[in-house]
Amino acid sequence: MEDLSLVISYFAYLLPAIVVGFVAYFFFKGHTSNEEGRRRYLIQKEAQKNLLPIRLQAYERLTLLLERIDPNKLLIRVQPHSDDLQNYETLLIQNIDNEYEHNLSQQLYVSPECWNLITATKNATIQVIRQSTINKNVNDPDKLRAFMLNYFMDEVTPSHKALMYVKKEVGEMF
Repeated sequence: MEDLSLVISYFAYLLPAIVVGFVAYFFFKGHTSNEEGRRRYLIQKEAQKNLLPIRLQAYERLTLLLERIDPNKLLIRVQPHSDDLQNYETLLIQNIDNEYEHNLSQQLYVSPECWNLITATKNATIQVIRQSTINKNVNDPDKLRAFMLNYFMDEVTPSHKALMYVKKEVGEMF
């Protein structure tokens, strides 16, 4: 009986120490978890501060790309070198492809939806040029330019639609 009372007295001394140990363990676990979260937040905040100017620069470059491949501006900027319609079509498409390839790296800084829209805009513009050269009334570069400029007087260009999306996405950043 004396042994049992000795065990109970040891247990009575150990029980508060065990409870304090568990409370301290959970307290420190919560504290270190909060500190780790705070450090991650500060690192992420610093990274965002450094990344924001780069992302804005990417949007600026994509805006410039969209402006340069806009059919209305492209046709005025890129003059035909000869009277061959196929050469002018190739020249326009090469110009669009060169602009696009020059800005491929910008996809790292924009949303996938935005980049997909930029790619679709490029492809749609090339498709419009190809469709316009098939038209029976278009048989030289000057008629192609006139036809496309007239067409886009009434229609919204693919570049303009994409540019509105880019502006919306930049507006959501702030």
